[in-house]
Amino acid sequence: MLNNTYIHIPNIGAATEQMIWGCGIKSWEDFLESHSMIKTAKTKKRLLLSGVQESIEQLSCSNHVFFARRLLPCHQWRAFRHFREKTACVDIETTGLSPQYDSITIIGVYNGKETKTYIRGINLHEAPAELAKYKQLITFNGARFDLPFIEHEFPGFFSHLHIDLLYPLKKLGYSGGLKKIERSLGLKRSEETEGISGLDAVRLWNRYERGDDEALEVLVKYNREDVENLEKLIEMTYPKMVEKEMSGGQPVQLPIANVELSGSSH
Repeated sequence: MLNNTYIHIPNIGAATEQMIWGCGIKSWEDFLESHSMIKTAKTKKRLLLSGVQESIEQLSCSNHVFFARRLLPCHQWRAFRHFREKTACVDIETTGLSPQYDSITIIGVYNGKETKTYIRGINLHEAPAELAKYKQLITFNGARFDLPFIEHEFPGFFSHLHIDLLYPLKKLGYSGGLKKIERSLGLKRSEETEGISGLDAVRLWNRYERGDDEALEVLVKYNREDVENLEKLIEMTYPKMVEKEMSGGQPVQLPIANVELSGSSH
């Protein structure tokens, strides 16, 4: 959907974008060929033409920073397909809720092929190098939780496109926490982690610090399921996100699936 987006162009708003879509224009290339049918002021049309040409150029060289800076956080999900090969799903576990007073215990990173786990006191310091490989990150509630923690732990690391699934999923009618949304979409957790909450994750870490290695194994598995389910969630719901956006926010039929985690360690 990124290549039919216009609201990142300075002084272009949602109404103009909807008007362009209403003309049947399906991409920036279509716009360049058919812009004569757009009924708008000459000044705005010049802005659109230059903005579209610049966007085509920036996308052709995969400049994610250009779009990360131009797109509002609530619209960055539109870039998902275009930077899919450089995307990681990210989830953290912590000792509490405050980046100022609490610490990251685990960072999980899933790139669609393998999950890597970074653990405080073992290899957490290696996480920034892994995150730097990607142009786009997917989280759930990451704007308010995961990214502030990571930025506090590793200042200056963040220049990515960021898809916080909390917000587009809410627009689709999926409210509540990640586990509730997973259940509503038919995603199942393993028996070992079913019912574990964020508070339980803190308790598992505390048990590990007291010498319980099995508690760490459960926590790592819980985190791994979090990051791997993020990919399932966006793959299942992205087409509906596009449909809802293109329809001007009208209700769409929501997807339901019955997907069970394989339990593999990747």
